Amino acid sequence: MQSLSEYLHVSPELLEKLILSIGILFFLLAVRFMVNLILRRRIADPKLLYRSRRAILYAFTILLILLIGPIWLEGLASLTTFLGLVSAGIAVSMHDTIANIAGWFFIISRKPFKVGDRIQIGKTAGDVIDIRFFQFSLVEIGNWVDADQSTGRIVHVPNSKVLKESLANYHIGFEYIWNEIPVLITFESNWKKAKSLLDTIAHQNVKHLSEGAEEQIRRAAEKYFISYGTFTPIVYTTVKESGVLLTVRYLVDPRQRRTTEQQIWEATLDAFAREDDIELAYPTTRFYHKEHPGKPPGGHPQPGGSDA
Repeated sequence: MQSLSEYLHVSPELLEKLILSIGILFFLLAVRFMVNLILRRRIADPKLLYRSRRAILYAFTILLILLIGPIWLEGLASLTTFLGLVSAGIAVSMHDTIANIAGWFFIISRKPFKVGDRIQIGKTAGDVIDIRFFQFSLVEIGNWVDADQSTGRIVHVPNSKVLKESLANYHIGFEYIWNEIPVLITFESNWKKAKSLLDTIAHQNVKHLSEGAEEQIRRAAEKYFISYGTFTPIVYTTVKESGVLLTVRYLVDPRQRRTTEQQIWEATLDAFAREDDIELAYPTTRFYHKEHPGKPPGGHPQPGGSDA
């Protein structure tokens, strides 16, 4: 030991601390490797395996600090004195790092989200796939892709963001969102029949998705002030400049939003195609001769007029 310390130009005490610290580190790494190997062989569920490996990583880090910390802090008169000497420098040079660790503690303790949840933080939305000391990762949704579908990109977000920006969770408390599909028909259409058809289509295609919502609301109300009067699909009527707007509103799992929209639109197009007195509205321009002012009888252009 003495000759090695002279060769490395370090004191025997420092060399002893280095060897002991390295020994502890390699021992813990070996234990962690063996435990992870056993888990991979015995756990088939990817989600449970991920959580188990995360727990092992946290336990490994805590043990490493507890075992190596006293080795290097030995000889100091007081841990408080030591922390006082370095805290000012750390606060300045590692501000972002400390903020990220504080954000990690907030995520672990308060659980604003967990792996598998769909969230939006600031302008970034996605499904949480990983949570680490300094950042968490999302599979991005939205952006240039419609209806909250995945873009395929992985976005890494610093943990400190949860302390600075608003966070929306699609799943905590209430696992459904309200989705709306606007259907615009012409003023000349039979809007009552169209509304009845849309109501039937909504109940046939998405009513089953809201089953269980009432029970979830009851459980969520124990923690949050959440109250809804209805859970079944409903169609609202509004008048717009270019026609009558019928809005289909229904509860849906966030990940089924685009699929349900497709089902409702396809059923709607098929139903409207069978009706002669229902037409979808679209931007038009009408021209009338000066000698035939006013609204044409029956809602159709008078002779000499045209639609463009």
